[in-house]
Formats: sequence, structure tokens, C-alpha cells
Amino acid sequence: MEAITFLDLTPGIVILLFLVGFIGGMVSGFIGSGGAFVLTPAMMSLGAPAIVAVASNMAHKFPKALVGSIKRAKFGQVDVKLGVVMGVFAEAGVIVGKGFMTDIRDAFGDTGTNLYVSAIFVVVLAVVGGFVMRDAMKGRREEGSENAGHKVTKLARWVYTVRIPGTMMYFKSIDKEISVLFIAPLGFATGLLAASIAVGGFIGVPAMIYVLGVPAIMATATELVVAFVMGAGGSMLYAWDGFVDIRLAMIILAGSLFGVQIGAIGTTYVKDWVVKFIMGTIMLIVLVSRFFKVPVYLSDMGWIAALAPTTSTWLTNLSFATLALALLTGAVSIAVALIKGMAEDRHAKAEAQAKAAAEATSPA
Repeated sequence: MEAITFLDLTPGIVILLFLVGFIGGMVSGFIGSGGAFVLTPAMMSLGAPAIVAVASNMAHKFPKALVGSIKRAKFGQVDVKLGVVMGVFAEAGVIVGKGFMTDIRDAFGDTGTNLYVSAIFVVVLAVVGGFVMRDAMKGRREEGSENAGHKVTKLARWVYTVRIPGTMMYFKSIDKEISVLFIAPLGFATGLLAASIAVGGFIGVPAMIYVLGVPAIMATATELVVAFVMGAGGSMLYAWDGFVDIRLAMIILAGSLFGVQIGAIGTTYVKDWVVKFIMGTIMLIVLVSRFFKVPVYLSDMGWIAALAPTTSTWLTNLSFATLALALLTGAVSIAVALIKGMAEDRHAKAEAQAKAAAEATSPA
């Protein structure tokens, strides 16, 4: 078996990791995905093998997810029961996904896992990011109309009609009973993807929104509960085989614990479509970043003609620059949404107080 390679931590790398963790935490608290779809590529871009990046991400994810879920539970956004039920089924997916990742590494080495993770990122980000972005644009167009606000999809309405005795459970986020048999495959797929590329939110959040009919704000918050449950189990499985770099996990966690609270606060001031828009934007930019690295890995594997050293370096630098753009876009977008939302909230409260004062002083 190829020896496990850990990242050489220089002062510059430590600072970069902390900043990446901070921005990843903001993204996590805001959209509930765990933030790993920016953290995993970031660690890979800095030199960590994919399997180490995935394992270390899972190790840092579950304490951060716990903090984020507690924070958002105070705002009434978390469906704890749904999160725990999905998390239990996600653990089964984590076990399968972890075994798949280690099998790839045994067969093809670290370059094989790098290629696998990058390719999966490109495919999943294209599908999920495009779908989420389309839905966000639709929500923006309908803002202010009678169609605005959360709408339950046709698929979710059908799920509500299916009654399977002995499997029905009530969930407050949808105010309905649904069969656990619908949640089981969604949870399993979430865990499978989380153990493979450290990003279960790609499946979990859209699944809750479009299949179960959970409002986007509650879906992103409840995903943090799922991330905590499966992250705890997944990190132990990876740590058993020595793939967790606790140094990376702790540095990123330190930054994330600050960022996740800012992101969580931001959700109280924005609309559903804004959350989806920011989520989709970051996904599509990260997609481009990973796409630039795929030819490099294919060349290293000998599956395509060898790239010239200058071409390989150019693609690597372009990938890193695009990832930096994704991180910056995420941080600025969340900050702007938070500031704008707080200003609108203060304006609305001021108007309400002025109206109440005017009514109180007006003659009967």
C-alpha cells in the first residue's frame, strides 16, 4: 500500500488554512452543506491527497456542524428528528463510501483518489448547482407575487400521499407524517457522497427541499444535524486507518467555528432564493476549479498523453485561482446578504414603530 502523505505545514499554509476554514464556516452556517465543497478542493489545492482531505474534513465537520445546528436551532430553523433519522441512514452510506475510497487508493494510489474526487465534484456540482441556481432564479422572478415564498414540489406532494403502515413519522418542518422509507435512500446517498468527497449536503439539502418539501432555510439548518451524526462516525472510520490529519482538521475547525456563527446569523435576514443563489454560485465556480485539475490527474495516471510541465503548472495555478475566486465570492456574497438583510430588517421595524406611534397619538 502506498504510504500516507500528509501536508507540510508552513506558517503561510497555516494562515491560508485558517482563512479557508473561516470562509468555509460562513458557507456552512449559511447554506448548511458543511462547507466541504470548498474545503476539500482547498486542501487538495494546497497539496493534501484527496483521501486525507476527505477524512480530515469529516473530522472537522461534526463539531462545527454541532455548533451551527445549535445556533440555528435558537432561531427555530432545525428539525432535529428529521436530522437524526437521516443521519442514522447516512451512517450506513458512510461505511460503504469509505470502503470504496480506500479500495480506489489501494488500486490507483493517491492520484487515483484525486482524480475520482475531482471528477465526482465536476459531475455532482454541475447537476446540483445548475438545478439550485435555476430554482433560485425562479424564486427571484416570483418575489413579491402571489407565487412567492416556499412552494412544495409535485414530488413532495406525492410523497405526502403515500401511507405505509408501521413506517410513518411526523416531522415539524413539513407539519406532516411521511414514510421513513423515503428518507432511508436519501440519507444513505448523503452518507455515501460524504464519505467519498466529504460533501453530503449536495444530496441532503436538495433532497429535503425537493423530495420532502422542507423549506430551504430549515433544510440547510437540518443538514447540519445530519452532518454532525455522519461526520462523527465517518471520522472515526477514517482515523482507524490513519487517514485523518488532525492538524488540518483543527486549523480549519478553528477558523470555521468563527465563520459558522456569522453564516447562521445571516440566514435570519435573507429569503430562500438568496440562500439558493449563493449556494449555486459557489458550486458552479468550484466546478470550474476542479475541472482544470482533471487533465493533470489523467496525465499523471498515464491515461492520456503526458502534459508538458508548463501546461500542468498552468492548469494547477488556474485551478487554485478559480478556487480562490469561489471562496471570495462566497464570503462577499454572505456578508452583503447579511448587511443588506439587517438594514432591511431595521427599516421594517422602524416603520412598524412609527406606524404604531402614529396610531397611538391619532384621535379615536
